[in-house]
Amino acid sequence: MAPSSNPSRIGVDIGGTFTDLVWVDEATGAVRVGKLLTTPKDPSQAVEEGVVTLLHEADAGAGAVRALIHGTTLATNALIERKGARVGLLATSGFRDAVEIGREGRYDMYDLFIDPPVPLVPRQLRVEVDERILADGSVLRPLDPAQARAAITALGAQGVEAIAICLLHAYRNPAHERALAALCAEILPGVPVSCSSDVVPEIREYERTSTTTANVYVMPLMARYLDDLERKLQGLGVPGRLYVMMSAGGIATPETAKRVPIRLVESGPAAGALAAARSARQVGLDRLLSFDMGGTTAKACVIDRGEPLLAREFEVARADRFKKGSGLPIRVPVVELIEIGAGGGSVARVDRMGLLKVGPDSAGADPGPACYGAGGQEPTVTDADLVLGYLDADFFLGGRMRLDVEAARRAIETRVARPMGLGLTEAAWGIHRVVNENMAAAARVHGIERGKDLRGYPLFAFGGAGPVHAWNVGRILRVPRVLVPYGAGALSAYGLLAAPLAFDFVRTAPQRLTTADWELINRLFQEMESEGRRILRTAGVPEAQITVRRSAEMRYSGQGHEVDVEIPPGALSAASLATITESFEAAYRLLYSRTPMGVPLEALNWRAVVSGPAPDLTITAGLAAAAAAPAAKKHRAAYFAEAGGYVDTPVYDRYRLDPGARLAGPVIVEERESTTVVGPGARLSVDPHRNLVAEPAQEVR
Repeated sequence: MAPSSNPSRIGVDIGGTFTDLVWVDEATGAVRVGKLLTTPKDPSQAVEEGVVTLLHEADAGAGAVRALIHGTTLATNALIERKGARVGLLATSGFRDAVEIGREGRYDMYDLFIDPPVPLVPRQLRVEVDERILADGSVLRPLDPAQARAAITALGAQGVEAIAICLLHAYRNPAHERALAALCAEILPGVPVSCSSDVVPEIREYERTSTTTANVYVMPLMARYLDDLERKLQGLGVPGRLYVMMSAGGIATPETAKRVPIRLVESGPAAGALAAARSARQVGLDRLLSFDMGGTTAKACVIDRGEPLLAREFEVARADRFKKGSGLPIRVPVVELIEIGAGGGSVARVDRMGLLKVGPDSAGADPGPACYGAGGQEPTVTDADLVLGYLDADFFLGGRMRLDVEAARRAIETRVARPMGLGLTEAAWGIHRVVNENMAAAARVHGIERGKDLRGYPLFAFGGAGPVHAWNVGRILRVPRVLVPYGAGALSAYGLLAAPLAFDFVRTAPQRLTTADWELINRLFQEMESEGRRILRTAGVPEAQITVRRSAEMRYSGQGHEVDVEIPPGALSAASLATITESFEAAYRLLYSRTPMGVPLEALNWRAVVSGPAPDLTITAGLAAAAAAPAAKKHRAAYFAEAGGYVDTPVYDRYRLDPGARLAGPVIVEERESTTVVGPGARLSVDPHRNLVAEPAQEVR
């Protein structure tokens, strides 16, 4: 029989341990899911292999693939591992060290030996140019072309592979940066260049410089990777367009991604949060706590009013993973996540004080946990889950990968149980419990920092390891219920398919609202919207389907930090002040529970998000059953502390559980890419969208 010629799309999410793929037939809604180990040395290898396997299993033709949407951690890894380009920096005379001075704060004031964030550009590659633009955009000192040529030539002589240009107040007047970019193209042809006025045209010099240098640092790497991936897809006969997930939850063309690759840094986790938000709207919930636990890390995201929270800045390559200020600031829009160094591959060890620690270091895909049988010797969370009976050694990845139980036992016994004087089961349960407590504590702090009481947020668990740990994490957080979606192990790849084409723009124009220059503000919004519409039209989005969302970063006069406020559409004027003030006070009160009286408002940055339509995607449509087997396929011994030890626990086939099914804990539910574990004292049901819903049999007060 000839392969199906129905139009289809593929989502590919590359994680630290596994690469997830989802194929969707757009005509019938049929879905196929693939999962294979990531190939760290060449991530595109796993993508190519996965696409071939997925199309074969779906009996689908490569020529019918209309689009492939891709999320990757490649840029993140390059920044963490310092494996990017040799970058030179052109800065205003007297300001080349601003990127190293930073905010002049200590991220831990009591630690005398802290490691401050090391700039991506060493001091000898930071060169000053003679020019000066003032805060209002006027030119105090014109650019000296002869001195600029000498500076660029000096960087070329030192072998730079990319150049970042970040001049003082270039966000108000980019003329000097653009002149330098033209000189770089003339003197050093072929060397990539990033201007801060293009990458992040907003106030705050340190953050702007850090973001621009990070952007050009990964630019050659990402360009090579995306070019190579496009060639491989063409070689497979895939004619569809390649799109790349951005950190704020939209997708972009490779051309845009190559120009601003820094916006890809959190693309994979953003896709998971987007899928969770879509599922929340599907089941009628306006808030959720998204919990994505994979092989390397776990991510939590608060979803309010059916949308994930967004942040305007985050940090990468932290010297201390859990201390703000210890990493490089990246000033781009991003889905706001708390990342915890706790995945299935997180390594367990006994520290110098004899205490059990889990993570943040991970065994990754190579060599992986001890039970993978690929040479790993360190005990991991996956090893503990296997010993406790939560995982089936013969059904990991649907039986495509067999786990070595004895190797897991040896690793835990040697590295944890004996040093701590514990039995094997006690040690494995200790690993499982410690990682649960770590994840719950991080999620609780994440919620508190945003004024959210997580006890009112259902926990939405996905990722390969998320459903294994979700019930116990939910009990610690005291959430009302735990939901596990159909296809939980590859939900981030579904999120890629649900993302619209979108791009964010920002302009800095400080304004006190009572005396605001509304003509200037309207002109800035018009510029951003026009540029966004042009980009989307070029990508094939019809003008009638383009939408614009506007916002501003506002504060009370005299404050040092801003609050995001929605700005109404249309032409703004003094008559808009009441509506904008009302929106600001609502947002401010949500964060701080009060608003000061009589303090004037000011806005710093003006933002626009220009989007195409979100694809129409039904996650559960057409998901094929694994086998025509009874739902309760077997029993196995699984450890539950509240039951006093191992319990003979029924194991159900997820694909044979229909909506309306009800089960009592303890129970294990298996699907190809993940396993759901629910303890004693719980009731488990399947809702109309085939989500597993776990709740306490009696509400805990």
